[in-house]
Amino acid sequence: MAFEGQAQTALERLDESLSRLRTLIKRGEQQAAIRFMEEGELKDRYEELQNMISISSTNPLGARGTQNTGRI
Repeated sequence: MAFEGQAQTALERLDESLSRLRTLIKRGEQQAAIRFMEEGELKDRYEELQNMISISSTNPLGARGTQNTGRI
């Protein structure tokens, strides 16, 4: 359950960042939007999710700390 909560929080942060990006684009601030994507908050949010996915795919333990053996 902890992973689900962390994933939900990360997705909410990504959603907020995408909303900020949309606002920058609507205002015509393309250069700021590019920096926001390449160097700023949006890049950080994607990296956060990417790290969570990488960790979860390399960890063979299930939610209770036991080995995942497949479907029940």
